[in-house]
Amino acid sequence: GWCDACRGYGYVAARSGPEFHHYDSIAAAELEEERRRSRMDESAKQTCPACGGARLNPVARSVWIEESTIDSLGLLSVADARVAVAGFEFEGVRRVIARDILTEIEQRLRFLEEVGLGYLGLDRSATTLSGGESQRIRLAAQLGSNLRGVLYVLDEPTIGLHPRDNDNLLSTLGALRDQGNSLVVVEHDDATIKRADHLIDLGPGAGKEGGEVVFAGSPKTKRGAARSITLQAIGEPLTHPLAGDRRKLPAITAKEGWIRIKGASANNLKKIDLAVPLGRLTVLTGISGSGKSSFMRGVLKPAVESKLKKPPGGRKRKSALSAKSAVFKSVTGTAPIAAVYEVDQSPIGKTSRSTPATYVKVFDEIRKLFANIPEARMRGFDASRFSFNTEGGRCETCGGNGRIKLEMNFLPTTWVDCDDCHGARYNDATLEVRYNGKTIAEVMDMSIAEATEFFDAHPRINTTLRLLRDTGLGYLSLGQPSPTLSGGEAQRIKLVAEIRKGQTRARNARMKGAADGASNLYLIEEPTIGLHLADVRNLIGVLHALVEEGHTVVVIEHNTDVMAEADYVVDIGPEAGDEGGKVVAKGTPEQVAKSKESRTAPFLREVLK
Repeated sequence: GWCDACRGYGYVAARSGPEFHHYDSIAAAELEEERRRSRMDESAKQTCPACGGARLNPVARSVWIEESTIDSLGLLSVADARVAVAGFEFEGVRRVIARDILTEIEQRLRFLEEVGLGYLGLDRSATTLSGGESQRIRLAAQLGSNLRGVLYVLDEPTIGLHPRDNDNLLSTLGALRDQGNSLVVVEHDDATIKRADHLIDLGPGAGKEGGEVVFAGSPKTKRGAARSITLQAIGEPLTHPLAGDRRKLPAITAKEGWIRIKGASANNLKKIDLAVPLGRLTVLTGISGSGKSSFMRGVLKPAVESKLKKPPGGRKRKSALSAKSAVFKSVTGTAPIAAVYEVDQSPIGKTSRSTPATYVKVFDEIRKLFANIPEARMRGFDASRFSFNTEGGRCETCGGNGRIKLEMNFLPTTWVDCDDCHGARYNDATLEVRYNGKTIAEVMDMSIAEATEFFDAHPRINTTLRLLRDTGLGYLSLGQPSPTLSGGEAQRIKLVAEIRKGQTRARNARMKGAADGASNLYLIEEPTIGLHLADVRNLIGVLHALVEEGHTVVVIEHNTDVMAEADYVVDIGPEAGDEGGKVVAKGTPEQVAKSKESRTAPFLREVLK
């Protein structure tokens, strides 16, 4: 049934696909095509001219059920498709044939809505789904199985869910339990923890400081709860605002102090006019799929960038603005912004040579420190000697990787520790140089929390490590390969890197006698993903630190503690998909909490009590 031109992908590439005669089988050619397309840059993809992105051939697209074809139904969201299917009416033999089929379709669509995925398009590519969305799709599939005696293991199923949809998900999990199944859920969400029948809290810290059961029992009991940081955080909620007062907002009618965008219309946005206060913490809230990301990534980012790319002569370049102007009419108030940084959850490195220490540049300072040790200077070692990416100090057997890759003919590729350096990455001569009794390899094996204390006397190193620790990353090791990091961990490392860049720029500006350093716009999407309740407070402090540096921070977040700390809240909705895309409420958290239309307001009122 696939389209012969795009082979069912819905898009074509500039370069032609694989030629089957170059491969042992059609299956091998298809696997290579799948790998090639997964690595393809978005700019190289073009909508298939033969099927228009429908993925199907003309025969499949020519079958009609009442007024719908299969590709037209695929364009609908889960919620809209459920309405469309419910409207099908058949007579006679067709009614008999469709009876059980329609029931199954309606049931599966209902399950998807119950787990908070009513906004997803039916034809959306699985590669564009977040981890939480993929997990909830699998959960919806299990709801229809009616199995008994099954053990379900879920890893943070509430990721990306609005508090309202979170309640629906918890009801769904309860229904699975009531059917006679067992559920083990790894979760940081306080509502999920409170609904648990049995809580197992591991700790007391992270990494080497954890691994013990500090509490086991009902979350409602107080016996033994004193050792549980989780139960303490639930029992002693934050009082907002943490600083006691909020930053004063510029006058709404003022010409300066706001980035104003008119006619935002990306995806489901209904040509909305929206303003973001400069030098403040703004939080975008709303139901999953309501249009928050569409505004931040699809409108705000290209709109501000279009102004930054305007040359000194005053004439706009045809690039950024002409390509994106269809999603907004005008943007003003961007003059104070020097740069736009989107701190997303994409990987920070694709090879094991990339580590948290190398990404935030703290490894450079550590290498300089080791190079200044008397023993290193006697041997003529400079900072490059302590790099595992260059010849000289690294182990040449493994090339400084610490591991050796073994290609297997009939099994997946595997890695083994290097026989010469045993995973240390360096040669023996380099490892003879020690700082406070530690070699460079032993330092890279330290957790960030341990390294923060170890380098307490070195501000250039300690300041960066302390920021990493304060964003909840103290358990990571300095030399942990970047590909092993989760999206949330990578995002928080990027956040720290940007904060350090801003601090460096501000310091340089002060040294040159400038009144102010560069002011940047930071766009951050759900930074609390994977964070423990106790670490959320530290993350909030980091966000406020960015604002105190003079920057403008815009955050998409479902965590009510982060919402309550905002200087300005914009609630987009009221629902998802076509039912969203409007500004439902805006103002301080207290003002938004009074809204009667906002789906966020009831939960915001609860946390502001």
